[in-house]
Amino acid sequence: MIDHVTQLLRHAAAQAVLPRYQSLHAQDVVEKSPGELVTAADREAESIITEGLRRLLPDSVVLGEEAASAQVQVRDRLSHDGDLWLVDPLDGTANFVAGQPCFSMMVALVRRGQTVAAWMLDPLADSIHIAEHGGGAWTDGTRVRADSAAPADQALRGAVFTRFLPAHLRDQIGARAHRIAAVLPGLRCAGHEYPAIATGAQHFALFWRAEAWDHAPGALFLTEAGGRVARLDGRGYVPTDVRPGLLAAQNAAVWEAVERVLLSP
Repeated sequence: MIDHVTQLLRHAAAQAVLPRYQSLHAQDVVEKSPGELVTAADREAESIITEGLRRLLPDSVVLGEEAASAQVQVRDRLSHDGDLWLVDPLDGTANFVAGQPCFSMMVALVRRGQTVAAWMLDPLADSIHIAEHGGGAWTDGTRVRADSAAPADQALRGAVFTRFLPAHLRDQIGARAHRIAAVLPGLRCAGHEYPAIATGAQHFALFWRAEAWDHAPGALFLTEAGGRVARLDGRGYVPTDVRPGLLAAQNAAVWEAVERVLLSP
């Protein structure tokens, strides 16, 4: 199954995404909600991926970002007890529209509320990040293991996505930012952000919105690499919980340090 989904993502990339990169027409881009874009690439890729996943597991249910955006009731599929596929056909759509290379195509398989497999494809680099529950995290066939060291607070570097943060939390983090090495604006693409944490390019990322299709793939990948992904109250991440507020970190010690330095009252 791992190889089947990988090839499906590559096929969708070749058919729907890569031909439109830096070649979008005005009619290819629509604002589906204020500040949220969707393109013809998103929609076609989701259609291809959805059809392929249903063929792979005929009794499964698919929850795609664009289907959920078009019909709110589709979100009810998140409570499905059987095999559930989560699909983000083009994570980082704003980057894609701007002609920037930071975008990804993501799929996660959820079973009884737990993510059991994940795929994140960087179409431009043809690089695939894969994780299986209990089977580790892998990038292009190489095992990924996050650093288990705990750097000093002053050495921490990480992304904070401020756009959706409550004002009080945004102000608090701004006032405390000097306590760590750098607060970065983020890549606007979870499919790149989670691997960046796992490989040590940064130590953490703080997200406010926690849509399942955005975070289930990367959360499993980072967790299997040795990182920690949890709600701001410390509860471990599960895709069926879409409450706002999510902190992803290189390891448990980094998670606790970031929570203490930036987030605690």
